[in-house]
Order: sequence, then C-alpha cells, then structure tokens
Amino acid sequence: MARPRELGIAIGTGRPGPLNAITDVPGVLVGHRTLIEGSGALRVGHGPVRTGVTVILPRSEPLFSRPVFAGCHRLNGNGELTGLEWVRESGLLTTPVALTNTLSVGTVRDALVAWEVRQRAGADVVWSLPVVGETWDGTLNDIAGQHIRPDHVWDALRSAAPGVVAEGSVGGGTGMICHGFKGGIGTASREVDVADMTFTLGVLVQANHGRRARLTVAGAAVGAQVSEAVVPLPGPFPPAPRRTSSIIVVVATDAPLLPMQCRRVAQRAALGIGRTGGLGEDSSGDLILCFATGNDDLPDDSLSEPARAAVEIRMLDARHIDHFFAAVVEATEEAILGALLAATTMVGRDDITAHALPVAELLQSIGSA
Repeated sequence: MARPRELGIAIGTGRPGPLNAITDVPGVLVGHRTLIEGSGALRVGHGPVRTGVTVILPRSEPLFSRPVFAGCHRLNGNGELTGLEWVRESGLLTTPVALTNTLSVGTVRDALVAWEVRQRAGADVVWSLPVVGETWDGTLNDIAGQHIRPDHVWDALRSAAPGVVAEGSVGGGTGMICHGFKGGIGTASREVDVADMTFTLGVLVQANHGRRARLTVAGAAVGAQVSEAVVPLPGPFPPAPRRTSSIIVVVATDAPLLPMQCRRVAQRAALGIGRTGGLGEDSSGDLILCFATGNDDLPDDSLSEPARAAVEIRMLDARHIDHFFAAVVEATEEAILGALLAATTMVGRDDITAHALPVAELLQSIGSA
C-alpha cells in the first residue's frame, strides 16, 4: 500500500503540502470509524458489515460559534449531501462534515445534532443543519441493515485529529468501489503561492464512482489495459452497465475566499474527477463542498451573541483564483488515485470481492502511455 508519489506518480506540477493531505490546511481535523464484521451470505440486519463514518472538522472550535465561508457544486445529483441549501443561501458552513453510506445519512445527521446539543449545554435554543454526504456501499456491505449507530459517529468525532489521514478502506470509504477496483477515502493537497503569501488547499474524497474502461491515471488509459479480463469486477452487483455509484469531494483552504469563490473552486474539482475518467453519469451522485478558513471574524451562528452592525472580512483578489483552480483539479485527481492505491482487496457480502488496483499493472500502463 503506497501513495502515488511513493511510486513515482506525480499528478500535475503543483507542490503538495508536507502531508499531501487535507490536514495540511491549518486547523482541519479528520476522524474515522470503521466497521468490518462477519463474512459469507447476506443476512439483512446481521451482516456482513463493511461500512463506517468519516468526519472533517474545519476548526477545532465549534463551528456554530466560528463558522467558515463555503460553497458547493453538483456535477450530478443522484446522491445526497445534506445542508447544502443553507450553504447556498448563507455562504456559511456551520457544522462538521460527515461521510457515510446512503442508508445511514439520517442516523449520522441526528448524531451530529446530538453532538452539537451536548457542546451547547445550557443553551435555550439549538439550531443545526448538519452536512452529511453519502455513497452506496451495498455491493460489499449489508447496507439495508443500517449498522451505523450514533456512538460510531461520536467515535469518529472524538478521533478527529490533525496529521496523517488514513486512506482507502476506512471510515465512510470502507465498503466503496471505484472504477471497478476497491475504492474509499483519498486525500491530497497543494500549496498555492500568491504574491508574497502561500496558502494551502486540501481535498478529501470518498470515491465510489466510475467505470473500469474509463479509468485514466496521469493521462494513461489504465482501465482499458487493466480490464476485467485481467482483474475481475466485483459481482454480481452492480448490474452493468447502468449503476456507477458516486463520489463526494470536500475541499478546504486557508485562503480568504468568499462564498462565491468557494463555489467556483468547488466547480473545478469536477475537472479532477473527469481527469480520472469520471463523467458524472446519470446514476452517479457527484457532489462537492469547498470551505475556506481565511476569515476568522464571521458572525457568530450560535444565537447567543447580539448581532454586530458590520463585520470586516478579507477577500482573495480574483486575479489570483486561477492558481486555486489548478490546485483543486490536481489535488482531486491525486486524491482519487490515492484512494485506489491505499485500498486493499476486500471480500464482502455473499463473498463478493472488490480487488485492489494492481500496482505493477498500473505502472506498466503509465510507462507504456
């Protein structure tokens, strides 16, 4: 299990941060809770279980008292990322972001509300619209059994930390499949030089999308060469050719982006999905959120402080935003590849097997491109 650059695969020309992870953005924390239980035939409600929860916290402090600017983009909408209407309306992200499987969104959302209620102990009024994204892990997981519980979400929140981010078959990515190989969580970052300042942009993906034949790595048609004749597809699910599932992309930066600028950066992450062969297919839920921590004095969303007449904010000069477009495209592409390389072969329900992307064949495909 190696990361792309450890194999000599450099995506683009940008400079990664020290960890090449979303946690290179100062203050950003990531936590996982992974559930792997049982084997053999599917028994709904009993397993096998191959699922989990991943959480991203933009700050260590509660977001209801220190919100961040945010924007979002929908490449294709056959999926869910709750709370986006308020993000679009207000331009603010006021809760952690959590990722899980499709049928556990409600449980995770309610657990985030309970977590916030606990943080606001003694408050007369609690208002919360958590942001929870999903992709479908039912090929490997007893998804209808809804095995995610509130304490799993709290475990992920308590484990959230800076530093190295676990990738592959962990957290929300545990049961995910990407371009016909085992997929999951991936992350990458880029440092962005603007005049005499350096900012960081990081990406985390839950990659569960795409068809084998379209997988492209560093411009090489890897999926066409490492075909299902070489590495079998997981079966009997999903029924080909329609079901392609989904990807959630979370983008973070410490640059002083306004909400409309966050939205524009989120749009460009879709180009990173496209560079790996994703098309935003009809059955795919491809949803992207970008948040920016570069303004520290936004209005308190806790309803506990009187409203101020005016708030001073900073804004990135739009003449520099192309640097962030390039950074998010590269980081998204590399994060997807990172998810594929970190994931190991997994046997799930009914002994369905999702094979890992084979490194030797990958390198051979790139070398012959």
